[in-house]
Amino acid sequence: MTQSLFSTTFNLGGDLLINRLGYGAMRLTGQPGNFGPYADWEGGKQLLRRAIELGINFIDTAEAYGPGTNEEIIADALYPYATDLVIATKGGIHKPAPDNIQADGSPESLRRGVEGSLQRLKRETIDLYQLHRPDPKVPFAKSIQTLAALRQEGKIRHIGVSNVTLDQIKEAQEIVPIASVQNRFSLLDRSHEAILDYTTAQTIAFIPYGSLGAHPLRRGAPIAQAEGILAQIAQAHSANPTQIALTWLLHRAPNMLLIPGTTTITHLEDNIKAASISLSEEEIAQLQAL
Repeated sequence: MTQSLFSTTFNLGGDLLINRLGYGAMRLTGQPGNFGPYADWEGGKQLLRRAIELGINFIDTAEAYGPGTNEEIIADALYPYATDLVIATKGGIHKPAPDNIQADGSPESLRRGVEGSLQRLKRETIDLYQLHRPDPKVPFAKSIQTLAALRQEGKIRHIGVSNVTLDQIKEAQEIVPIASVQNRFSLLDRSHEAILDYTTAQTIAFIPYGSLGAHPLRRGAPIAQAEGILAQIAQAHSANPTQIALTWLLHRAPNMLLIPGTTTITHLEDNIKAASISLSEEEIAQLQAL
């Protein structure tokens, strides 16, 4: 049996010690399309506070979630922040409507986004600021150079990238240290496995979104209805398939930082339990073969 990963941490950027099972706050937004403020604002605040009580000290958000209101509910619930709490946000997207999502990686947009996130999160420096997605209208290097300048100004501590190719990661690294990569990855979707392996070798955090197979704009996790070997392993551990899917991700790579999202405290507590499940080498191999 492998050792429990519950107490395992990762040094994000080499200087921010975080627990590897965090919380993705995107769901605490209006519907449809994660647009507008979360309907149960007080309930959302209670969930965020419960996350901190459970030992979560890494929360992922973005300017596009709401837009803006997701960052606001985090600040409303948790400010003044615990000293070890790391908040990651993202910018470079213009979202005027639920179904209208436009990449905007221009220097003006990124600067405006950083300033807005600092104000909404009530922070002087953003722990981790991620380019939400490359903008095909703007040279990728130009977007990264803007973030590098904002880091030099002290407004960003660490820089991450999201929805990127391996070549784009390497291009960004030639400009500024890259602390994290956030791409889609799960037991059901391993299309970015080469990027995961690269970040592992580089000691760059890999933050998978869609870690339970869910679509970012739709509720529900396909893994929850799993059958076959995943269900069998879950039963053997008195767990559910989603917990095993998260556990497998933690076993998959030491730089994997999980941000499963939920709107219920019950599911939040279930997700946390995934970090205390130990899988055997045989079980890991069986899941890897799916």
